[in-house]
Parts: sequence; structure tokens; C-alpha cells
Amino acid sequence: MNTKISKAPKASSNNKVMTAGRAWAQIRWAMVAIVGTLGACATRLPPEAPRAPSPPMAPAPAPSAPFDDGPLPGTITRAKSQWVPVRWSELPGWGSDALHEAWNAWLRSCERPAPTVGALCADVRRLSIATPEEQRAFMESRLQPYRISASDGNASGLLTGYYEPTLKASRTPSAEYAWPLHKLPAGVRNGQAWFSRQEMDTQPQAQAALRGQEIAWLADPIDMMLLHIQGSGRLLIQQDGRTERTVRVAFAGTNGQPYRSINTWLQQQGAPITPWPDATKAWVRANPQRVNELLWSNPRYVFFREEALSDLDAQFGPRGAQGVALTPGRSIAVDPGSVPYGTPVWMSTQGPAARFNKLVLAQDTGSAIVGAVRADYFTGWGDDALAQAAGLKQPLQLWALWPR
Repeated sequence: MNTKISKAPKASSNNKVMTAGRAWAQIRWAMVAIVGTLGACATRLPPEAPRAPSPPMAPAPAPSAPFDDGPLPGTITRAKSQWVPVRWSELPGWGSDALHEAWNAWLRSCERPAPTVGALCADVRRLSIATPEEQRAFMESRLQPYRISASDGNASGLLTGYYEPTLKASRTPSAEYAWPLHKLPAGVRNGQAWFSRQEMDTQPQAQAALRGQEIAWLADPIDMMLLHIQGSGRLLIQQDGRTERTVRVAFAGTNGQPYRSINTWLQQQGAPITPWPDATKAWVRANPQRVNELLWSNPRYVFFREEALSDLDAQFGPRGAQGVALTPGRSIAVDPGSVPYGTPVWMSTQGPAARFNKLVLAQDTGSAIVGAVRADYFTGWGDDALAQAAGLKQPLQLWALWPR
């Protein structure tokens, strides 16, 4: 189309308007033609080279190049376990966990940095508000996963649960509140061989050492034993018939005697033990004359220390053996001869009470937590935490995530 505008002969004003209108229409159509031609040319340009697909937003189990492709390090031998190196892709469910939920527990461990893993703490703090992809990339680039097994290569173990009980208590003894919790007696060290539980109740020398060491009294002997088993708890202190305040009693030490399960003793008597602790309390009500016999079946006694419980402290669990507050669902108790405190651990369990693959932190231990692949899972506090902890006794696999 010819878009040149020729000079028109002189005409009337109306003719001038008509001529100008026709000229402008010709220009407009020419511009449309040019744009259309350019657009047609654009569609005939060579196609752009295909781009690599973007990674999925939701984490998915997959190898993470280049960190999953290089040569693996050697096996690490510890006092009670061996760690066999594996690929990230071998971790069941890796990529499916909400890592940010475990980051608070990791930050807690960084309050008491452990050897080797503590060197990561600066980056752990920096990544506390990072995206899941950034947190995962950090772990894959800086950590090497190791499958934890016994010295004979057995990588299967046992998972149980524990929680922080909340119990009513009194500062003074009475017919209702008759079962004391004690501080560590003067001159007695944690774990030092001392009087057994039965001797503490019957021998004058032991009773004299315990006099004045009472923190509070509980209304139920099984609640007292429950605190001894869990190692810590919250007390709703009663004073003159009213609630004074809530305090925490934390583990301070033991009498150095061996631990014996009162559940095992009850089973030997033919008594039901589930649901715990309700079945045990029912047995005590039906057999009041045998209460001491039940309690004395476990010679180990736990001493406590009282701690103030601020509103902030109440949002976290008690301090574990690492010395940091435990995080519900993300802290585990381990055998430190197998897994050092502060170690990030990938945990997998598939059982009747729970099925999950998740990141947890080794931050506590316990007298019954012994062995290479053994963990006690901290469920929190309250009735729901009790129900979850009481139901956990199922198979377990663990992977230590150790700095490269």
C-alpha cells in the first residue's frame, strides 16, 4: 500500500476536510500493515532454546546435585554405634518435612553449641527466616547423612515417647497431699550410689538426710512415680486451698540405683498396665496395702530442683541433658554414646501410634535410653502429649546429619 501523501489542488474548506480525512485514513492503514508485517516476521523467528524446567515448589525426595553425586566418606565408629554414609536420596521422605518447624529446636541447640556441629550455628541463625528451599540446600551442602546402626550392622531400633506432666501439688503435707518430691540431699552427687527407694522410706539415716529437702507434696503415688519416670514436670502449687502459682520441677540427679520398670513388675503380678497411667492408678486403688511394694520394685529415685516458670518459659519444654529447652515434636532423648548432643537427626518411624519422617535434634537422654538406634520422642505437655507419649513403642530408624 502506498502511504505517500501527494499535495492536493486547492479546494473549498469542505473538500479540504474530506481530503485530509482520506489522507489520515491512508496513514492509519499503512501503520496497521507495517505492524502486522513486523508481527508476522516475529512469529517466523527461530524458536528460543528450551529452558530447564523449574524445580517443584513442594519438596520431593530426589538426589541433590552436586552434593549427592561425589564419593562418600568413610564409616564413623562411635562408642555404641557405627555411622555408615549414605546419599540424601536414601533418606525416607527427605524433602517432605517442614524444616522450619525444626529450626527452633536447632536454634535452641545453638544456645549451647556442641563440638563440631556448633560450627554451623552462625548459618543456622541466619537461615532461621529462609525459605524451605534455602534451608534444604544448606543442609545438603553442609551436612553428610549417616545411617546409624549397632556394631553388628543392625539399623533397626525402638522409639518411645515422653512428656512433661502437669500435676496439682501442695507446699505442705496433708492427708490429701502425702507424697513428697525431694531436692538432692546435701553432699549427694548426681548418680552417686546412695540409699535405694525402699531404704529411703525405712532407714532413719536416709530419712534424716531428706528432712527439709521437700519441694512439694503430691496427692497420688503414681503421679509421683510418673514425675520420676519423665524427669520433669509442672506443678500447680496449692496453698490454703487455692492455686498459688505454676512452677517447674526439673531433673537434679538420682540415687545411683538401677532403674526397674514398675510396668514389668505389674505384669508379673498379672495386673493390666494399659492405658498408662490410668490402669496403674486403678490397681493402686484396688490394692492400697501393696503400694509400697509396687514403688519399691524400682530402686531408682529421682531428685528435682524447682524453677520459676515465666510466660515465655511456659511455651517451651524443660531443659534436657544438653542444657537447652526441649521443643515438642522436634527434640529427642538419645544414648550420647551413640549420638552426641546437638546432632541434627533424620528420624523415620512407621507404627501403630505414629508414622512420620522428620528432622529432630538430639538434646536429651534418660536412664532407659540405651543403645545405638534408640530414641525417646518429646511430645510436649498436657493431655494430648500424654496420650501420644503413652502410645509410642514402635520401630525406629535414625540418620545422623553430620558436618562434611
